[in-house]
Amino acid sequence: MVRLRSATLALLTAVACVALPGLSASAAPGDTASICYSNLTPSGWVDVQWWNTWACGVTFNPNMKKIQQVSGMPVGSTVNACMSTLPPAGWVQVNRFYSGACQYSAVPSHDPNTWTIKRVS
Repeated sequence: MVRLRSATLALLTAVACVALPGLSASAAPGDTASICYSNLTPSGWVDVQWWNTWACGVTFNPNMKKIQQVSGMPVGSTVNACMSTLPPAGWVQVNRFYSGACQYSAVPSHDPNTWTIKRVS
């Protein structure tokens, strides 16, 4: 039973990673999704969390990321985003700090790896 549950979870995660191309069209501002590290973060989205899962392959590096759609959010909105993606057009960095959720390297440090971005236009 445990094997069946694990296999089902792996299959669902793999399907979610393959379903990425339709992600932008159906997502609303602020929505999140999880994708494997090998997929580029789509335009208008930012990385907000990293972790390691065998569903995205075997590696010591974090290999899955949670992404959040920021395009379409109102001016003045703020989001804490991992420094693994650049702020989209119309967003500026207002703060930077360390977050355990944004460790996207096998050799983490306590240097700033997250920034607060704000929608300005």
